[in-house]
Amino acid sequence: MEESLRTAARVGNISELYTLIHRNGNVLRRLDKVEFIETPLHIAAEEGCMRFAMEIMSLKPSFARKLNQQGLSPVHLAVEKGHKEMAVRLLEIDTGLARIKGKNGETPLHYISRFGNSDDLLEKILEASPDCIRDVSNQNRTALHMAVENKKLDVLQVLIGTLRKKDYYQETVNRKDEDGNTALHLAARYNQLEMVKLLLNCKADRQARNQDGLTALEVAEQHNSRESITVLRGFSIPFVSNFSYQVDKQIMKYVTKASSLIFHDLENTSEQDRNALLVILGLLLTATYQTSLSPPGGVWQTDCSSSSAGSKRIEERESPGSIGTVVMDQYYFLMFYSLTYIVFMVAFFLTLALLKPFPRGIRNTLQLLLAFLALCFDQSISTIAPTFSTAIILRAFSTIIFVFMVFMCTSYKVSKLSVSIVGCWIFPSLSLSILAGGVVVGAIQGFLLFLILYDEFWKGTLLVVVYSLFVGEGYRSVYGWKYPAAFIAYWLLLNVCQFCISVVLKVATIFNLILIRSV
Repeated sequence: MEESLRTAARVGNISELYTLIHRNGNVLRRLDKVEFIETPLHIAAEEGCMRFAMEIMSLKPSFARKLNQQGLSPVHLAVEKGHKEMAVRLLEIDTGLARIKGKNGETPLHYISRFGNSDDLLEKILEASPDCIRDVSNQNRTALHMAVENKKLDVLQVLIGTLRKKDYYQETVNRKDEDGNTALHLAARYNQLEMVKLLLNCKADRQARNQDGLTALEVAEQHNSRESITVLRGFSIPFVSNFSYQVDKQIMKYVTKASSLIFHDLENTSEQDRNALLVILGLLLTATYQTSLSPPGGVWQTDCSSSSAGSKRIEERESPGSIGTVVMDQYYFLMFYSLTYIVFMVAFFLTLALLKPFPRGIRNTLQLLLAFLALCFDQSISTIAPTFSTAIILRAFSTIIFVFMVFMCTSYKVSKLSVSIVGCWIFPSLSLSILAGGVVVGAIQGFLLFLILYDEFWKGTLLVVVYSLFVGEGYRSVYGWKYPAAFIAYWLLLNVCQFCISVVLKVATIFNLILIRSV
């Protein structure tokens, strides 16, 4: 680079820039041909010369993605030198700059995590490119690793706050570097107490092991990080924690395997094919639902036991129909609607799986609407069933829907609320028909709901109350208030027990910390 151009960039002299261009029209072109070179934009970004940098960006946008001989882009330099406005303006022009990897494979977000959050620059970068939080360096380290290693608690708090809104937050929090260390391992090693608490509250895996086979607790013990040892021990009961970890690990293994068999290559579907599939599946859902509203042959309009038509029907068949039930024979009803249920279920689950790439809010809303559609379909079939036994047989299909939705919570990000709504509807309608006890069913249902929504108290409580007041009206007419009372009571009891255990563990942890600090 010409020394005069370097000087113009350092002082931000735009007039001198155009004087040089007037003398030699290829003055910038020569720089563009070299793969790794310091451009005027690098110098302007490092010096904080905003207007000059914007002028160069408009003339040569490609300079923004070039790395200098030190492996740094202009955004890296602006972040390193703390020039917030410069970095923000560059990102506004090209949001992809937030994910440029420089020396050691580090992005600008890695640099902020190392040097600190100057003037809320971190929030600006995450706003411009939220997914850059998933990027890893050549050592397989995320921005979380960098923040913990450099003891930047304020940076970690912002990163965790952003991650909580993402589907991949647990995967990112538990990401391992080349040594197998998660961010929790590093926080335990450096005895960063607040960071340890923050990561544990964000579901960091305390059982994860690094390449030396050590958990975060064992790393803390190895480095004599006494406060971290107390917190890591106090957050859970070791036996229960280990058992829960092994169960979760096995469930994840089989769920992932089953999902890969059922929905093979579905995630690799192009956007155009995905949209076409959604249209086809929507038509299938509509067609199958329509059969529940307009069954072949229609439904009985009068009670066949008190009409001439009914007398004729009784002669032909042992079980006469009643108002609103299908006219078709019980055997043909089961055969027809079993196939209908299969079509509905396959279309239903393929639609849920195809919604995975959608934004979280839109996806959860659509999943909730699909859950309500499944309930309406199930209720329609049950209403028109010619006999009680046929309704019970078809309930098995409804139970399968619920079980598969539970599995899809893990693999395809189906919202827990939609799964709980389906479970609250389907389970009692099947089990109350078999178990002649509303209290027993209410307790069982409260326990199942707790397993799904154990970390969503307010959503679960709202669901329990709404269901008991409105949806459970039919069951109250048979069992009185025993069923909803048992449902609500058991749900609250389990949450109170969970709360009390967590309080006792945290009080014990705080007490131990006080003793350690006093010593």
